[in-house]
Amino acid sequence: QVQLVESGGGLVQPGGSLRLSCAASGFTFSRYAMTWYRQVPGKDHELVATMPSADGSTNYADSVKGRFTISRDNARNTVYLQMNSLKPEDTAVYYCNAVGRESTWARTSHYWGQGTQVTVSS
Repeated sequence: QVQLVESGGGLVQPGGSLRLSCAASGFTFSRYAMTWYRQVPGKDHELVATMPSADGSTNYADSVKGRFTISRDNARNTVYLQMNSLKPEDTAVYYCNAVGRESTWARTSHYWGQGTQVTVSS
């Protein structure tokens, strides 16, 4: 069964750091582009950071560029989001997303994690 299991969220003071993890199973992780999204009440999902499966540049929202870093460890089937210099406006539910296909002839699949709450407050 396909799973994306997130961890690392919680409460942190402004200026602090958190590292989110998303552990994947049930699909060939290395073939999938990974994305972190976030959502606050009353707003649409916002793309935070993306990383392609291979040979591509990462992309970041302007609001997090220079503070957040996305990375992946294909051997561990895990994608990370290192969040530094956190601000109250970073408070949101963060979601892990995978997009890809198991082979050249397979159709594209989209998978989502359960979401994890990040709260930045003093």
